[in-house]
Amino acid sequence: MRLLLDTHTFIWFIEGDPQISPAAIAAISDPNNESWISAGSLWEMAIKINIGKLNTQRPFHQTLGFIASNGIRWLPIEFSHMVEAAALPLLHRDPFDRMLIAQALTEGLTIVTKDTWIPQYGVNVFW
Repeated sequence: MRLLLDTHTFIWFIEGDPQISPAAIAAISDPNNESWISAGSLWEMAIKINIGKLNTQRPFHQTLGFIASNGIRWLPIEFSHMVEAAALPLLHRDPFDRMLIAQALTEGLTIVTKDTWIPQYGVNVFW
């Protein structure tokens, strides 16, 4: 499987938070799967840490090392992703979630998320 980690999924994975499903942990940890993290998710984390809405166990600047050491791949935001995001119906207004959906649709990725509304966009979801 080719997996795109939702921001909360990534945070719960790196923090060892029990809110993440065992199936999600197994899928992310499986070397036969490709796990991706969006630049948008890291941007969202940086903003939330800066404004005090997110506290993490490690300093944010150590996140890149964690990504690399766990075989997670980096997904930049491309123009094609922006075009797809602009075309999405307004079922949900969170710009970070909309970008993840656009990236998943454009790149053929399955989003690993607990959010039950995301499949409304026609994207594959795993939890």
